[in-house]
Amino acid sequence: MGTSVGASVEAVFREERGRLLAALVHRFGDLDLAEEVASEAAEAALTHWPAQGVPSRPGAWLLTVARRRAVDRLRRDRAYAARLAVLRAEAERAEPAPPADAGADGPGDDLPDERLLLFFTCAHPALAAEDRLALTLRCLAGLTTAEAARALLVPTATAAQRIVRAKGKIRRARIPFRVPGADELPERLPGVLRVLYALFTEGYTASSGSELQRAALAGEAVRLARILHRLLPAEREATGLLALMLLVHARRDARTGPDGGLVPLTGQDRGRWDRAMIGEGLALVRTALTGGPPGPYGVQAAIAALHDEAADAAATDWPQIAALYDVLLALDPSPVVALNRAVAVAMRDGPGAGLAVLDDLAGEPRLRGHHPYPAARGELLHRLGRFPEAAGAYREALRLAGTEPERAHLRRRLAQAEAGGPPDG
Repeated sequence: MGTSVGASVEAVFREERGRLLAALVHRFGDLDLAEEVASEAAEAALTHWPAQGVPSRPGAWLLTVARRRAVDRLRRDRAYAARLAVLRAEAERAEPAPPADAGADGPGDDLPDERLLLFFTCAHPALAAEDRLALTLRCLAGLTTAEAARALLVPTATAAQRIVRAKGKIRRARIPFRVPGADELPERLPGVLRVLYALFTEGYTASSGSELQRAALAGEAVRLARILHRLLPAEREATGLLALMLLVHARRDARTGPDGGLVPLTGQDRGRWDRAMIGEGLALVRTALTGGPPGPYGVQAAIAALHDEAADAAATDWPQIAALYDVLLALDPSPVVALNRAVAVAMRDGPGAGLAVLDDLAGEPRLRGHHPYPAARGELLHRLGRFPEAAGAYREALRLAGTEPERAHLRRRLAQAEAGGPPDG
């Protein structure tokens, strides 16, 4: 029983950590304290749950224990408590005053989720952009340092340094954890959108583990994106991000087979896609693309819409998708966008054309540890009948892949290439 309960605690803590930290930071105003007592609450669960059973609301149990530990810590350390009191007083002085007629629909409902509130807090302009993103992904979005590093396409050590640097800046500059004013939200929005997208991406394809997806995490990202869209309905990129998430999350049930194995997009049973979610996403895409030049999330949502509207894989409008990737690359010249564009070019113009684009990206350092790059090269080389080269690319992708379903898929492809046979689908 101990092993199963330990795994249960780990799973609960992994999914609840972001909400737990957000609630604790909102209450006590100190991120280091929040992290310490959250860890202590997880240790307490490992002690109590084997004997008492897993509670019906494990997240609430962890929060109660963590709050008690924090109060105990502050009672013991008066100097620490005094410093936090000063920070909280400064935050309250800086808090925008609610209008006199604010009631049930007033500012208190503007940011109804503590985690989303703190995403905006950690998007403070005093922090370097990459530092605040790493901090938010690690501490409030609930990703591990390695997962945050994957989202940033940097080594784990680099992500860790950025997190430490951001925490130090918050302490030295005495940056308060407070609700940003309405005039501050647009400036901080791009950072929050990036965090939500990274959170969703980790849920869509996990960094590691026995399962391809963390569906609950992806669903949580969708929930937060809905809140953000309600908060800022005129922000077209917030609309675009929600549309993108819905259109991609709608395929979740078809992305794995009965055994949990990876099913590529071209082989998915489209009857298992969530058509209601797709319909909602399509309506949002139209809004995101109306009223001016599109933003990156709106363009990505348009690409996802073309996939979802196709009756089957053969009917996919690859010329339009490739053209949209050209637009997206101009808006967001990132290596991941360039990689995805290469795949679209291959589908439009043939594997040789796509491989030429991929080869142009070979020197991009941010793709060296990113397994989709060698996996895509392997696929195109395989389709060209260059079996030994394909096998080498698959081996490199296999070395880098994080989840067992991805590794199993690559092992199957590797075996086909080594046998000199075509890829199956």
